[in-house]
Amino acid sequence: MMDATLLKKGDDFDNLPETWIVFITENDVIGKGLPLYPIERCFLGTGERFEDGSHILYVNGAYRGDTPIGKLMHDFSCTNAADMYYGTLADRVRFFKESKEGILIMCKVMEDMRKESLQEGVKEGAINTAKRMLADGMLTLEKIAEYAGLPLDEVKQLKADRSA
Repeated sequence: MMDATLLKKGDDFDNLPETWIVFITENDVIGKGLPLYPIERCFLGTGERFEDGSHILYVNGAYRGDTPIGKLMHDFSCTNAADMYYGTLADRVRFFKESKEGILIMCKVMEDMRKESLQEGVKEGAINTAKRMLADGMLTLEKIAEYAGLPLDEVKQLKADRSA
């Protein structure tokens, strides 16, 4: 689906830009002790690489070698800008943790995240309530929607998903 938004209708697939998906993981999820795991697609039958310009890179966030990536992973885990290797990153950390403007920005971001989490929790609770009411079978779909605080169409979809 990512490629679908990168081309205009009628464009040739050869015009797709090179894309990278980078996963920085907390631990070494591949388990080989390497700092980086580049992944390329290939044809399974021949082993030849499928040169479509898309790449995946897993970064072992636990790696701490004396290399640029090791130092960057160190900096990503630092809570104190003074302990960081990279000045640009340390400067941004100082801004967000030590300046009045940066602290206000971070407080706003954290408050927005808290509100979003709360809304997601309320929504999940409403869906679970509606599912229990559907399983009970005693109420109409309209009453379930009213009591759970969900749109009727969503309750209908929940019922359809249950039946599938």
